[in-house]
Amino acid sequence: MIVGIPKETFSGERRVATVPVSVSVLTKAGLDVIVETAAGVSAGFPDVAYEAKGCRIVSDRASLFAEADIVLQVRMAAAAGKAGDADLSLVRAGQVIVGFSEPLIGSASAKTLADRGVTAFSMELIPRITRAQSMDALSSMATVTGYKAVLVAAAQLPRMFPMLMTAAGTLTPARVFVVGAGVAGLQAIATARRLGAKVDAYDVRPAVKEQVESLGASFVELSLETGGTEDAGGYAKAQDDAFYERQRAMMSQVVAASNIVITTALIPGRAAPLLVTAEMIAGMAPGSVVVDLAAERGGNCEPTQADHEVVTGGVTVLGPTNLPATVPYHASQMYSNNITTLLVHLINKGELVLDLEDEITQGTLVSHDGQVVHPRVREALETAS
Repeated sequence: MIVGIPKETFSGERRVATVPVSVSVLTKAGLDVIVETAAGVSAGFPDVAYEAKGCRIVSDRASLFAEADIVLQVRMAAAAGKAGDADLSLVRAGQVIVGFSEPLIGSASAKTLADRGVTAFSMELIPRITRAQSMDALSSMATVTGYKAVLVAAAQLPRMFPMLMTAAGTLTPARVFVVGAGVAGLQAIATARRLGAKVDAYDVRPAVKEQVESLGASFVELSLETGGTEDAGGYAKAQDDAFYERQRAMMSQVVAASNIVITTALIPGRAAPLLVTAEMIAGMAPGSVVVDLAAERGGNCEPTQADHEVVTGGVTVLGPTNLPATVPYHASQMYSNNITTLLVHLINKGELVLDLEDEITQGTLVSHDGQVVHPRVREALETAS
């Protein structure tokens, strides 16, 4: 079977789905690999690096899709927007496509793939089980996002992070408040601490308190009923409006005392919960910075505009939507490990073998044999119609 690695065409996307070192893993599994010209250049992987691993470089995107039995992408279908729509005209029946596809929000694209007979796997749907940890691309990209969010905030903040004792006086450390202690939040905490900031963190799941404190941050405890705030997969569950209203009221003092607020709260397949109001931001000191990592889903902060800088009352609110693409070398390296591990899991003696009883296969498979087969994606389709 032939595996194709096309160049990412989504605006601003600099990652590549498979890096040269992963090619050896694929060829060992009995697969041939072709790569679109310059697919890895933006991430720091030139064509010659792929050729050195035995890949064949294909200059024409349509030819790559026509030849490849399996296509590996970072963004496909709904996750690639208009670029994904353009690729839909290149796919064919029986072809296998793997990548981020936003199937719960872009269920119409999933239906189009099914109608064209494509077998599609979505990297967002990797189950959070021990066997699948090495395939968990969401966690990999969240690691990059949390790290880079702190650097973006530090570059914007008109003060330094660490406490410094100098001949000109003592500089007090910056105060950072991280809302959400998932993978991105924990990485943001660790990065801010390494830079010398005093860090507070909050999460609706009290079980993460130990992880927060192990990184040197203080866990903010709010008097809220937290039963049922976490689903079986370890993700935070959506709460009712009354819960979020009480949460915002209790967090307002911590937000006001912070120089930087980083919000990371996302609910899979849902709009991001509003956690920080304009009134709360108005209570922050001028020069403070908010980085809203949920901007792509509407944002956790009221003033957030996706991929824009908003200044309100002297406070800068940033809403970056694709920070992993700003660290493309290591983001690609991590993603490549995730996606190739998943593909090798599906391959037996050079052929794709779908064990529909396997939890990983079952959890990530979106479309097959002309049907949308994932229950949650089917539900999203029914809701949309």
